[in-house]
Amino acid sequence: MTLSFALVNLGVVAACMLALWILSLVLRNASIADPFWGTGFVILAWVTFFRTGEASPRAVAMLAMVTIWGVRLSLYLLARNLPHGEDFRYADMRRGHGARFWWVSLFTVFSFQGILMWMLATPIELAIADKSAVWSILDVLGAAMWLAGISFEAIADAQLARFKRDPSSKGKVMDRGLWSWSRHPNYFGETLLWWGYGLIAVSAGVWALVAPLAMTVLLLRVSGVTLLEKTIGERRPGYAEYAKRTSAFIPLPPKR
Repeated sequence: MTLSFALVNLGVVAACMLALWILSLVLRNASIADPFWGTGFVILAWVTFFRTGEASPRAVAMLAMVTIWGVRLSLYLLARNLPHGEDFRYADMRRGHGARFWWVSLFTVFSFQGILMWMLATPIELAIADKSAVWSILDVLGAAMWLAGISFEAIADAQLARFKRDPSSKGKVMDRGLWSWSRHPNYFGETLLWWGYGLIAVSAGVWALVAPLAMTVLLLRVSGVTLLEKTIGERRPGYAEYAKRTSAFIPLPPKR
């Protein structure tokens, strides 16, 4: 993939995030950035696909996988977040920055997410731009990991959504289904499918694995597991006991 591809995709991301930021000012809701996460990768995948000309089987497979994953994730987050207004994390930032938040959010929320999206999309773009028609064992393994990952993530999200809809679940800890084997099965599934993307794109160079490695670090140490574990114990009184018997990330049988 050439420098021109990267610059065009950067421009696409910048335009999307700028439009999304303006919409957030109108709605007074910066958390609309979250549902766009999956959609942004879908847009980048299709832009790359249309710019590469003739598509290989690998390109078509990657395009389909990214589209299914991104659309599902965006629709899920939109349905989950929309009825509740601005997420508490962004609301806290809004209170902390006061009248400056309208422009601070452009850099700390939308620009940051856009740059991250642009960099992490590398293996997706590499696989779509690859003209090789040879389907290797790594492609098969990557597709299998993606299928396992998105299945794990979708089932975990559906189980959690059903739990939250039940009025009797208020204040309780979700410890059923996949959540009895992992405290964050959705993040485990997300990590797994990103390694699937990396394996499919690795034929273009081992540096295609940088993105899944970065996603693993982000989900484990930055915006995922670590961030939630800091506050969830305060909001869920039974969480400490749940944490003692349940693996934090990798699904394992619960301890007695």
